[in-house]
Amino acid sequence: MSGDQDERTTTAAVTPSGERTPRRRRGRGGGRGGDGGGGRGGDERGRGRERRGPGDGRRGFRPFTPEQLRERRAALPRITYPEQLPVSARREEIAAAIRDHQVVIVAGETGSGKTTQLPKICLELGRGITGTIGHTQPRRIAARTVAERIAEELGVELGGAVGYQVRFTDEVSATTLVKLMTDGILLAEIQRDPLLRRYDTIIVDEAHERSLNIDFILGYLANLLPRRPDLKVVITSATIDSERFAAHFGTHEGGRPDGAALEPAPVVEVSGRTYPVEIRYRPLVPESDGEGGAAGDRTPSGDQTGNLAADRRDQTDNLAAQRGRGRGGRQAPREEPLDQVTGIVQAADELMAEGPGDILVFLSGEREIRDTHVALQEHLGARYVAPGGRSAVPGAVEVVPLYARLSSAEQHRVFEPHATRRIVLATNVAETSLTVPGIRYVIDPGTARISRYSTRTKVQRLPIEPISQASANQRSGRCGRVADGIAIRLYGEQDFAARPEFTEPEILRTSLASVILQMAALGLGDIARFPFVDPPDTRAVRDGVQQLHEIGALDIHAAGADRLTPVGRQLARLPIDPRLGRMLLEAEKNGCAAEAMIIVAALSVQDVRERPSEHQQAADEKHRRFTDPTSDFLAYLNLWRYLRTQQRDLSGSAFRRMCRAEFLNYLRVREWQDVVAQLRQLAKPLGLTLRPLALPHETEIAGTAEATPDRRPDPARAVVAVGGSADAASADAVHRSLLVGLLSNLGSWDERRREYAGARGTRFVVWPGSGLAKKTPAWVMAAELVETSRLFARTVARIQPEWVEPLAAHLVKRTYSEPYWSAKHGAAMVKEKVLLYGMTLVADRPVMLGRLGETPIGDVTAAELAREMFIRHALVGGEWRTHHQFYARNRELLAEAGEYEARARRRDLVIDEDGLFAFYDERLPDSIVSARHFDAWWKQARPDDPELLTFTLDLLVPDAGAVSGADFPDTWHQGDLTLPLTYQFQPGSYADGVTVHVPVAVLSRLRPDGFDWMVPGLAHELATATIKALPKKVRVQLVPAPDVARQVVELLPPWAEVAPAEPGAPSYHEAFADAVRRLRAVEIPEDAWDDEKLPDHLRMTFRVLSERGAVLSEGKHLVALQRELAPQAQQAVRAAVRGAVRVAMEEAQVRSGGSGMSSGATTGAGGATDGGTSASGASPAPVVARRGSAAPMLPEQDRLTTWPEVPDGVIPRQVESAGPQGLVVRGYPALVQVAGPRGAAPTVSLRVLADASTQADAHRLGLRRLVLTEAALNTPRVTSRWTGKEALTLAASPYPSTEDLVADVQLAAVGALVDEWTAAHGGHQVVDAGRYRELVAHVRAALEDRVYRVIGQVVTALDAHRELEATIKAASSIALLNTLTDVRDQVARLVYPGFVSATPPGQLVHLPRYLRAAQRRIERAQVNVHQDADLAWKVGELEDAYEAAVEASDRLAPDPARRDGLEQVRWMLEELRVSFFAQQLGTPIKVSEKRIRKALAEL
Repeated sequence: MSGDQDERTTTAAVTPSGERTPRRRRGRGGGRGGDGGGGRGGDERGRGRERRGPGDGRRGFRPFTPEQLRERRAALPRITYPEQLPVSARREEIAAAIRDHQVVIVAGETGSGKTTQLPKICLELGRGITGTIGHTQPRRIAARTVAERIAEELGVELGGAVGYQVRFTDEVSATTLVKLMTDGILLAEIQRDPLLRRYDTIIVDEAHERSLNIDFILGYLANLLPRRPDLKVVITSATIDSERFAAHFGTHEGGRPDGAALEPAPVVEVSGRTYPVEIRYRPLVPESDGEGGAAGDRTPSGDQTGNLAADRRDQTDNLAAQRGRGRGGRQAPREEPLDQVTGIVQAADELMAEGPGDILVFLSGEREIRDTHVALQEHLGARYVAPGGRSAVPGAVEVVPLYARLSSAEQHRVFEPHATRRIVLATNVAETSLTVPGIRYVIDPGTARISRYSTRTKVQRLPIEPISQASANQRSGRCGRVADGIAIRLYGEQDFAARPEFTEPEILRTSLASVILQMAALGLGDIARFPFVDPPDTRAVRDGVQQLHEIGALDIHAAGADRLTPVGRQLARLPIDPRLGRMLLEAEKNGCAAEAMIIVAALSVQDVRERPSEHQQAADEKHRRFTDPTSDFLAYLNLWRYLRTQQRDLSGSAFRRMCRAEFLNYLRVREWQDVVAQLRQLAKPLGLTLRPLALPHETEIAGTAEATPDRRPDPARAVVAVGGSADAASADAVHRSLLVGLLSNLGSWDERRREYAGARGTRFVVWPGSGLAKKTPAWVMAAELVETSRLFARTVARIQPEWVEPLAAHLVKRTYSEPYWSAKHGAAMVKEKVLLYGMTLVADRPVMLGRLGETPIGDVTAAELAREMFIRHALVGGEWRTHHQFYARNRELLAEAGEYEARARRRDLVIDEDGLFAFYDERLPDSIVSARHFDAWWKQARPDDPELLTFTLDLLVPDAGAVSGADFPDTWHQGDLTLPLTYQFQPGSYADGVTVHVPVAVLSRLRPDGFDWMVPGLAHELATATIKALPKKVRVQLVPAPDVARQVVELLPPWAEVAPAEPGAPSYHEAFADAVRRLRAVEIPEDAWDDEKLPDHLRMTFRVLSERGAVLSEGKHLVALQRELAPQAQQAVRAAVRGAVRVAMEEAQVRSGGSGMSSGATTGAGGATDGGTSASGASPAPVVARRGSAAPMLPEQDRLTTWPEVPDGVIPRQVESAGPQGLVVRGYPALVQVAGPRGAAPTVSLRVLADASTQADAHRLGLRRLVLTEAALNTPRVTSRWTGKEALTLAASPYPSTEDLVADVQLAAVGALVDEWTAAHGGHQVVDAGRYRELVAHVRAALEDRVYRVIGQVVTALDAHRELEATIKAASSIALLNTLTDVRDQVARLVYPGFVSATPPGQLVHLPRYLRAAQRRIERAQVNVHQDADLAWKVGELEDAYEAAVEASDRLAPDPARRDGLEQVRWMLEELRVSFFAQQLGTPIKVSEKRIRKALAEL
């Protein structure tokens, strides 16, 4: 049983309420006895009285001297036996059995006296003189009280002939004949004295408990007895499976425990009950057969404790009738089950009706005790008496709880005299360890918390389970000690009969780590071969080994003595749980051994903090002062500092009072301090460095007064502050030290499920009493996991997941993704996933593949694959960053070799990647797996052979001679431009084939002519593809295409004569058609050509580059690129010219002594000219801007108001400058009209244009605007001559204001005057200052009259527009919808803001006629809408053809003639509308559909 153990606390002790108590587990194996963990040495090194004889030395057994033997014989007392004890009547039989046999089993029930009388029998046999009689007890309190009882019966002083030794207390002397001790003390002595030579008799008491320590001692003794034939062993128990023990300790074949059994050991049965006990069965669950003895296989649940008081009152209405039942009578049949609390209340009433006497109620935990206590208080009403209270009410009942977590005073309350009936609510601590006086009645619900270790979850659990028959009999036996007793079992008789006879031994349900560690330290061999009474489960053994492997104490891959690691040998010397010991060793590395020692000691003893049921809130408030928000472990350090500080500042009695007032158990505090002191004694041999723990000074404590409400110093605040100061060890270091022993008690927060995901698929939450209960750190570790109502983590701290992997390197599982190459790292990488017991520590961490060494990856090792990937990706593929010269040279050679393939469009010329891999593979050592390894190796290898890794062209391109530079030239020539060519062999890509690289500065100068010839090396392929792209009716005459293409190529003119597109050179289409005509007499019509059908690699790609070499755009259509990049080309030309001129200006200033241009000039283009424009209008010569030139400047100028200041007053036709790659950059100066800010009139600037085709138009508009700037009339002067009718008409114009209208009219008038004057003076544009002055003078003289003339035309047009709008509004027939829509679209193209200056002067006069024709159309359509629709359809077809021609023109190179032709067609369409819809108005020219189509075809 382990529901509530006084000394043998489990890993996860649980309160009766189901909550985990603050008690801490001692070490397993040697740590399970009353000493709480003495199984690994040092338990007898306690404080207190230590009167050691020679046989109790720390260095092992030393035989008694003759003098000591005489003293021991003299110390033998007179032996008497109490005759009332049953064992006294059997003493001769027992003595004979001990005398004649090495092992004797005494089976006696409770009260038989075997515990106190067996040592006397042994003394009477002469035992205990040459060796001590060792008498083991499972609990310290039992060892102490039994020793006191025996000494009292023998009339000797305790510590003389009879002594005892428990943890930290040693009442043993040289004359001690009988030594009571905990089984843990005996285990500790085995380490120093494996033969137990100091003992001649060993009595193992309470063997029925089958604790881990007891089983280990029994197994060890079974091995030892053949080597110690003089040693006598007596095994006692209240209820024991005597046959099993008799067989285990009987004689075996060969004298070995594992031999065949020959004869069992003798068994002496001793009865124990003095008074009879009546058993009554009162099952909580209704019986199936209507009798009180059966409840099937159903057992009461430990959770049936929470029903409402009202429900309990309903269920106890018939208590009077129940009290009247006869002794042992059956319970009346019930239909509804009772909850456990109600059943206890009813049973208590039944027993109180039987007569006087106290009642002992066994419960499974503190929660059940509390619920039952409340229920009894409600049920008893005024008769209820609180613990320790008094009452004069008749029938008063005192209800007293008893469980291990109570304070010592509360526990001793059950032994105190009392005047009223008492109901004791106890856990199974009262089953065997304590005999509660005055008990006449027992209530047994039949459940207890049984310690079980889950091999699946690695958790020590305390579930509520049905007790065994043996335990049930032990409980019922407690009421027959003083008089006849009655035991009520709250379960059926058949249920009792179905239960196991004995409680399963602890070794079958607990962790075996401590046992395995101790066995390994003692050299006892494999645990599977150790003679345990009940061999542990193989899974439990495997789990214990795994636990030791987890903490690095055991090497599971080694054999024999090598299995125990150095860490394991150190841990075997520590009297604490191996996990806790491992924490200490790790703390030494982290420089926090002192802090870890305090925490480890705290975890190995019961919690010093008490929580009395009547003062829970007050206790919580006191304990909360030491809470740390990130760690419950640090709370122990805070509490330790507080206790040490108070001990320093208070007297002994004051300190004890402080502990009592602040709910701290003084004895447990002393125990905690004793454990720390004991661990400190082990520090030196273990090599631990302990530094003093920082404590607050008195001044620091006094300083806390300001922060307290009552202005009194608070030592608790001071110690918490010290814990966080620089003087204290790092909290992270402490937690990393603890983590090494808690690797299976980790958890990561699952936000979705609101709980922690732990090891091996477990799920847990933080214990409600933890300082982290209301927080959710991403990762936590717990000192223990315990399962009650659910799985709880006790003593929790926040951790960082990166701490775990280094500590669990031997435990983690690593999985890897598919290898991939990382250019950044210059190595093959994998994504590593690190798992610890199913918890993901690292999800996707990049790791170098080479670091995995010999780890198999497919058919090769990780290192081999990493080397291969490095060669293929880095050296062959170029996917790395390096500065090595050989690599740069190799890349150059590979690029050069690739040019051969790209030009020849073959993949078999250059050595493939496998060949390059073989080249490197042959030269690189096997250890090269990354760029870092390569760099280190190459640094050493390069001085010996610098060319070791350098390619040669012969290696890369064995057939390099097959590709000639004549067939695949490196440059393209057109005029004075020489552009580089590159070749790409990338079928399917847009840039496949030949690419010409065009700097944006010369883009506008490039003509598409000649590029259709491609390069000579592609001539035959181009001819073949051209034939295949022809229409079928032509193509069928040119078969077979490859042969015809070869013949055509022979007839084509030499490539060098036609590709540069010199004047007169035929295009490819013209030359191809001529060759086909001569070869096959086949005519190829113009519309048969479709270059879009040619493969991409047979059409030139134009790649436009910025000044810095960046690709601006690329494509197959040069004209489209020129239009797309016109702004960039313009800017590039201006920048090139400005740069050259700036240099020239600086040089000129230097030569002239610093003089510069006139103040009116800005930095711009300039150059030299060999003459200005003559009076006859000859165009100026080009100006060349070059460095070192002393030529006049040509500055760009903005916001001109008169002719610009240019050299000689002449704007040259073009300027030139050296551009990128030595190309000549040409610019074309012109006056340019520039749009002004929003709402402002345009201005005029002198600009250098990139495109010669735009120069004339731009200059014309700029000149017009500049002349208007100088000659413009003010608006009032123009409007003052308007008649009233004109003003009214003009007010309805589409212009926003009168000023805008007047400005546009003047612009139109100036434009017309400039055009007339230019035509009259030779047709050459004005580019010099002299002619410009003449032009301005002419315009000033004629402008006013021309303005009024234009005004008249505008008025006429607006009158017609007004009449047309009226007609449109008057037409309401739905049938005219299409007509009206078309008319509105036409009007919008004719009359709009700015139409006056935008309409050619010759066409402005015709606008009224176009508008009146539209008005006539509407009138006619009202009569015959169908005729109108037919005519509109014809016009629409022609307009569509016109729009298509405009779009096609936009895709071609600029052509002024084509532009003028399109403009003419645009006005022909208006005349056609007049001809169709208002023929009576007449047209100035002949117009028809045919004429328009012919004009479009000519364009």
